[in-house]
Amino acid sequence: MTAHDIIEHQPAPAANVPAATMAAVIERVVMDPNASVDKLERMLDMQERIWQREAKASYDRAIAAAKAEIPPIIKNAEVDYTSAKGRTHFKHETLDGIAKVVDPILSQHGLSYRFRSEQTGQRLRVTCVIAHRDGYSEETSLEGDPDASGSKNSYQAVGSAATYLQRYTLKLALGLSASKDDDAQAAGKDSSPISEEQFTALRDLVEASGADEAKLCAFFKIDVLGELPVARYGEADRMLRQTILCFFHNIQHVSPLCLSVSQFLR
Repeated sequence: MTAHDIIEHQPAPAANVPAATMAAVIERVVMDPNASVDKLERMLDMQERIWQREAKASYDRAIAAAKAEIPPIIKNAEVDYTSAKGRTHFKHETLDGIAKVVDPILSQHGLSYRFRSEQTGQRLRVTCVIAHRDGYSEETSLEGDPDASGSKNSYQAVGSAATYLQRYTLKLALGLSASKDDDAQAAGKDSSPISEEQFTALRDLVEASGADEAKLCAFFKIDVLGELPVARYGEADRMLRQTILCFFHNIQHVSPLCLSVSQFLR
């Protein structure tokens, strides 16, 4: 998956003139028989820039107000299946769950969103468009391959990837955070599990290092990798990378750090 893009439909700078005032000036020019067509076109272009500038300002105010009201999104869905790579288990927020929280708030501030998608070969690109009632919009795009995990057929793989990309483009566009739905959150403990991207990254490192995933989970006192607390993601990432480095250089016999890492990971 690539980093997201933000494309702003941003107008060129225009004179600091209110749209209503500019409209009155244009009306006078239109009624002036001595005004040239070229002058009229320049005035209309300036009016368009002023309208777009004011629309962007309205959008920025609405987004700021909406984000101040949107709470953390609860991770209310669970993925749990076993494949040749081992057990995959993690929680995530659903697109429906996000929509139920954000739609009423966005609507109150004149905001809406929609998605468009395109596919090039196996690559699927989804764009989330956040629009304001005054006409300004911004776009956030992500792309990725079909999600073939869990024995999905080709159509299900594309559909799953599309839903995933819709969910994450919306989250990125609105700057949403997620929260695990459990008692630890109420107690103020940072026990949220790692995200899907972090899980995939660690699973790839496990395979690359030849580490024993069961031993890794035992070290962190979790049943499956997807339950790793996000607060300890960096620790697990460093350990797995150190294991790869140690065995790549074949120095585990001389480095106490390599020995301490490799003994419980292999």
